[in-house]
Amino acid sequence: ESLHSSIGLLGISAGSLLLAVHFYSVPRASPLIPSTALGVLLLILSSLLAYAGIRRSLRNALLFLSLCLTISVFWCGYGVVFILGGQGVLNDTGDFRNALVPGLVTFTLALLVIAVVGFLCREVILAMVASAVSLASAHEVATHYSTAFGSSAVACNYMIVCLVGGYFGLGRILYFLTKEKIVLPGTDLATKKTPEPIQSTSGSVNHFAVTGLILNMLSASVFGCKLLGVTGRLFIGQVPWLWAAGIYQIGICVLSYRAMDVLMATFFGFTSILKFAEGYCLLYLIWQPEEPSFPVPFLVVFSILFVVLALFFTLKSPVDGLYLLFYVAYCIALACRPKGFFEGGPQGVDVAIFVASALMTLIHLYNVKASAKIPTGKGAMKALLARSSFLKLREGADLHAPYLGYSKYADAEVLGYACSVLASFAITVTGNPQAPLATVVIPWVVVAGGILKLLGGSVAFARGKTLESSAFILYAVMWIIWGLARYGGLYGTTRSFHAAVGIIAFMLFNGFIVFCTLFLNIAWFFYSLTFLLIAISFLLEAVHALPAGYDIAATLIFGLVSFYCFLSALFSSVFEGSFLPMGRPIVQLSGVGGGMTKCLHLPARKASSVKRIADILKNGGTCGIPTDTVYVLVAACNRPDAVEKAHQTKRQAQDRPMSLWISSLKQLEPAKHLFSPVLWDFMEAAWPSPISLVVPRGEWVDFLGMKDSAKYVGTPQSVAIRIPDCSVTTHLIDLVGPIVVTSANPTGEADTTHHNQVYAKLGNKVDAVLCDGPSPENIASTVVDCTKIDSGNIGFFRVGIIPKSQVLQILEQVQKK
Repeated sequence: ESLHSSIGLLGISAGSLLLAVHFYSVPRASPLIPSTALGVLLLILSSLLAYAGIRRSLRNALLFLSLCLTISVFWCGYGVVFILGGQGVLNDTGDFRNALVPGLVTFTLALLVIAVVGFLCREVILAMVASAVSLASAHEVATHYSTAFGSSAVACNYMIVCLVGGYFGLGRILYFLTKEKIVLPGTDLATKKTPEPIQSTSGSVNHFAVTGLILNMLSASVFGCKLLGVTGRLFIGQVPWLWAAGIYQIGICVLSYRAMDVLMATFFGFTSILKFAEGYCLLYLIWQPEEPSFPVPFLVVFSILFVVLALFFTLKSPVDGLYLLFYVAYCIALACRPKGFFEGGPQGVDVAIFVASALMTLIHLYNVKASAKIPTGKGAMKALLARSSFLKLREGADLHAPYLGYSKYADAEVLGYACSVLASFAITVTGNPQAPLATVVIPWVVVAGGILKLLGGSVAFARGKTLESSAFILYAVMWIIWGLARYGGLYGTTRSFHAAVGIIAFMLFNGFIVFCTLFLNIAWFFYSLTFLLIAISFLLEAVHALPAGYDIAATLIFGLVSFYCFLSALFSSVFEGSFLPMGRPIVQLSGVGGGMTKCLHLPARKASSVKRIADILKNGGTCGIPTDTVYVLVAACNRPDAVEKAHQTKRQAQDRPMSLWISSLKQLEPAKHLFSPVLWDFMEAAWPSPISLVVPRGEWVDFLGMKDSAKYVGTPQSVAIRIPDCSVTTHLIDLVGPIVVTSANPTGEADTTHHNQVYAKLGNKVDAVLCDGPSPENIASTVVDCTKIDSGNIGFFRVGIIPKSQVLQILEQVQKK
């Protein structure tokens, strides 16, 4: 219950102790802890805090999550700056100050906001830790600008954190040693019985948004401090803050998908691109004497994507939409100035972003923790859209039902398409075709088209979208390899043949994807086909045979198709209905694309899903469900129409009749006198298990309410009956009554061992699928012939997961009894 909270707070205390020792020893000739060692230790502790915060967030402790992740990113950047100082990269005191101050300013304010909200919501220990680290950062900033402030003040603040951590540790020890009899105030974590609900509607606040907003403050602070004269110059010492913010922002993007917040995840993906580009431009000055130029088409398109995202945010929360307009202004300011991040215009927008991000952090943090809310216009927009017959927001219990019933992530296709748009327009910059495109390629093409598209492909794979994920990952690898090769000047005459061979290999892979998209939808077909034009332009450029204007035309076509897909995915994630449809499959084959239908996919781990499946079965539906072996197709016994439908769906062969499942022998208790004592005892001993018993048909069948369904079950002489060893299945039977069962595949095909296969084989013929991922076993049940058990003999129609010897052993025990 308290493991991750203890790890987090004691980790913060350990880091504070290291920093207290460091600042007490600063006046000495040589510090007690060398800068490089201190930096490495802070990096280790930052990773530990990130782990503790993310794991604890599963219990919805928002303030603890925000504190841990904020201090984690603080010490990550801080540690790298100390390592740079220890290795002599930061040569003098001025460099060290210019490197540290932007981060210290950010975390002074961010931790102060967390402390204020903590005190207001009576989280005293967390608030004291946040306020002490905030004061320590503020004192450290003061020591860099005035000799009147000594480093001892910084150390004292860190010692306060150590004392609070010691108090918390003592409280936990007493709590466990005295078996909960002695509880120090503020240390009883188990008393928090009211967890904060995750608001995981697309575009609304999620628990990771606060940390993402603080990261936006951090990157804006680097350039805002330069404009306001707080720091003297922009140089390599500030890169750790920017890239730490970028790396953590990608993590926040993934966690936002985990919280089912598509809009916020897409926004954080966009801002991470800017952070990596900002850090790269400061590094660029090391090996190039001139400041880098910026691809205007890319930034104009980026501002358009931010505008579109802002519009969708506004429909959910006007304040969030207004906040995104600062990034629209930022991209326009970068496009208007040839030196980009180094100009006063973009830096002025950075100051505005810093202030706006601080206010948004306060609003998001306070609105989740406090009972009284700061108004954001969310309710007004919801009421306005409720009157509209054209636009209807996606809401209700099904909004965040996992795709295919199993994935824990929201759809990342929006980000994947957006990255395609950005990468394609980044290479429309004119210039010498033989010169390395250093500024264009690394931050814009490799990061946007490569790294973030890999992220989108990974999330798509986790959602069960195999083809889409394969395409995203292939295109990401193509952008990364082409970008690095083009940047490194590997297109020379000696290497052009090798580059061409690699590009042709990619084109062959893409050709296979184009073929597969014929069975997916029209939009994906054109998306993959137009990427082939990009690959052709890369090939022609590699062999120095590129016609004038072809690459521009290819990138424009691919960019526009990607933009349409981006808008379509955004609409489908926010609104009901298909305003911008992706289209139907160009080629439709029987058994291919079954999962494209409206068949319900419900996660088996939720009791509400089992109840919905039960309601469908009671109303005459057929469903695919997981069992203790493979997936099966089921219908309610007392619904002859459903049993007949299942029989036709399966294309049931006469030699493979449907079987009967019950949840307990109590359901057969009224007909117990119709079974021989040996058979009854054998059923009691064998079940629940993956053993189906073929028993003589008799009047007992009528006790189960089968009525007209009986003709589809078993043979005129016998019926196969079983109690499955699966809690989900038996709970479903308790709700519905006895069910008729057959394997979830057309007769003659292999058994179905994953819910995806149920979709592929029967998707348009069943009403719902209860999804539980891979089957626990790949082998079906053992089918035992018990029609002659009274004479002491049994036979085997099929030996499945339970071996013959084990069945015979059960029979022997029953006979002895």
